[in-house]
Amino acid sequence: MSAGAEFTIDELAREAGTTVRSVRVYHERGVLPPPQVKGRTGFYGPEHLNRVRTISRLLDRGIKLNGIRELLEAWDRGDDLGDILGVGEHEDVVQADLTDRPDIAFPAEVYRDAGEITIAATELAQLYRDVPNGLARVIAAGMYEPVDAATYRVVDRQIVRVAEQLAAAGLPQAQVLDELERLVADCDRIARRFVDLFERTAWQSFQQSERGSADVAELASRLTEARVAPGRVAAELVDRYVGRYLERDTAELSEILPDR
Repeated sequence: MSAGAEFTIDELAREAGTTVRSVRVYHERGVLPPPQVKGRTGFYGPEHLNRVRTISRLLDRGIKLNGIRELLEAWDRGDDLGDILGVGEHEDVVQADLTDRPDIAFPAEVYRDAGEITIAATELAQLYRDVPNGLARVIAAGMYEPVDAATYRVVDRQIVRVAEQLAAAGLPQAQVLDELERLVADCDRIARRFVDLFERTAWQSFQQSERGSADVAELASRLTEARVAPGRVAAELVDRYVGRYLERDTAELSEILPDR
């Protein structure tokens, strides 16, 4: 998607994986800026698309539009979201510099062996204290979500684990978030393409069928494949390309680690 891309409201909704009605509700509730009007048509840009995707992810995690509006307004103003979520500058924030610990990127005590994984809001604020809009960005990236003013829960353990590994390798937290946001956006685009393909083939074929038991069974089978195939294919391709680039760009590796 180019920086100067423009979308009509229908195109925006389709690209974001939502509905025109939802986009209009976002306007009404003040969480989406108005489009640029040319003639009688409103046009949206990449920033609108990113905003709609962020809103959708927050809604999926059970955050209401009023709460989303407060988060996004603070984000737009550049405010400290810790204040909004009850983690002010004068609260008892942990003073230890967690990013200076090479062995672990996140406080180990926040994890539990089973069930829900939570972290204190003060801990999360401390971790991303040097990252502009850090709290809003980890929420939008699908890593954490607020339980209440004092606590966050881990939403996606795998993304958080990747963040831990990158931070432990010495990457600054701002760059960790940059990489994760790119990863999430790439995965979102892959998923959208596969869903579009499913809709154009299996779903359209079913809608034109007699909708008998055999048609329903075929739809169910293709739906299952649509859920599984993208991840399997993407994982295989990524592994293949990573190996290819490592061999090409780091030729010394084969000499240092001949059996790897």
